[in-house]
Amino acid sequence: MFEVIFDIETKSFFDETGNSDPSRLGVSIVSVYIREVDDNFREISAQMTSFWESQLPDMWSLFRKADRIIGFNTLGFDIPVLKPYAPADFSKLPHFDIYTKIKEVNLGHAASLNRIAKDTLGQSKVDDPANAIKYWRAGDAKSLALLQKYCEADVSLTRDIYDFGLRHKHIKYTDRWNTPRVIPVDFSYPPDLISSQKQTSLF
Repeated sequence: MFEVIFDIETKSFFDETGNSDPSRLGVSIVSVYIREVDDNFREISAQMTSFWESQLPDMWSLFRKADRIIGFNTLGFDIPVLKPYAPADFSKLPHFDIYTKIKEVNLGHAASLNRIAKDTLGQSKVDDPANAIKYWRAGDAKSLALLQKYCEADVSLTRDIYDFGLRHKHIKYTDRWNTPRVIPVDFSYPPDLISSQKQTSLF
């Protein structure tokens, strides 16, 4: 399987655009973790790379090759933000949104990436999300390096949460009432897709 795990950062806050349309926020950077996994979902090869706004046209071929495009709240946020930049069929590619999958099995409830990472992995975000926009606006080499580091770290958290759910069939977080939750999840591939990939590999 060829998987793409990604996250984006924006150039603006919602309260600066005058409306709630994600496509008005603009994209500063997209970080992408590209990997091949075997039948047991162990990595065969992997690479982290990032694309600045001007480089986004070079990115789409990676998504088109993917058997699964993995992210966190990508259906509700990242894909709409990318709409002005993306090919017309981008939203129809095989997206797998961890946030949506959790809501589907948890009566419409989920939690932030950071809360899930803390309880599931014992890890946290490396920076305050608001700083990502500040780094972009500063524009100097040091600030842009911090922005890239932050976005790539979020991709790594997303990857590790996905892999944990795939292997252990649950994720953990503490809800808004400070109650620890263990949510069963099924991140497995459809059997017919795995079968078709095995057939393809024979040739």
